[in-house]
Amino acid sequence: MTGAGDEPFITAVKPLIDAMGGALLPPDEAGPDDIVLAWEGAAVVAVRLPQLADSLDHILAAMERRRGKPLADLDRKAKQEVVRTLEARGAFSVRHGVETVAGALGVSRFTVYNYLNREKDA
Repeated sequence: MTGAGDEPFITAVKPLIDAMGGALLPPDEAGPDDIVLAWEGAAVVAVRLPQLADSLDHILAAMERRRGKPLADLDRKAKQEVVRTLEARGAFSVRHGVETVAGALGVSRFTVYNYLNREKDA
């Protein structure tokens, strides 16, 4: 974003930013909550992180892409694995996280809580 030599750096960080649901922008457009990344002493790119609720939607969409089908179409064991993964990533600390996950999995909130409790009992 500042020079041709910066492209390898941007290429290197882009998959990470994409996985988080963030956005890359020129450093001079960075806001107070953005993170400016420097390479070899010069500001190269700014990263705008998503809001937490948007992150959960992004994580759910990425999980669907990796599995190649809607999460609601998974069998019970696979849905339990999804819930375990999401719990490890802090998905249930987000407001309405359980409801969002339940909707994506095509199950009730009660079922998501059962999956979570099952892990604690094991």
